[in-house]
Amino acid sequence: MNILPAGRAIVVGLLAFCSLAVARDLDQDEALRLRQEGVILPLEQLLGQAMARYPGARLLEAELEEKQQKLVYEVELLTTAGVVREIKLDAATGDLLKDEEDD
Repeated sequence: MNILPAGRAIVVGLLAFCSLAVARDLDQDEALRLRQEGVILPLEQLLGQAMARYPGARLLEAELEEKQQKLVYEVELLTTAGVVREIKLDAATGDLLKDEEDD
């Protein structure tokens, strides 16, 4: 297959863009290793921070992801008002990255 230089550039650009949009879930062994190495903060610490934003909320899901070479805790909460919130926290610093209503 012969791709013209302009077409090749478009394909390479699309592949690079798609790779940025993909998040990779880390498994528990990987998360434990990163925690022990001091790369990320404990989930319990950041989970408390997320739960404090919505007193009385229930935890639905928490996971550690790698997005664009950044480690992120994604937490989903069900508020007392029945709204599902998606909260993303920088796993290394605890900084709030996103807090929005989940679809």
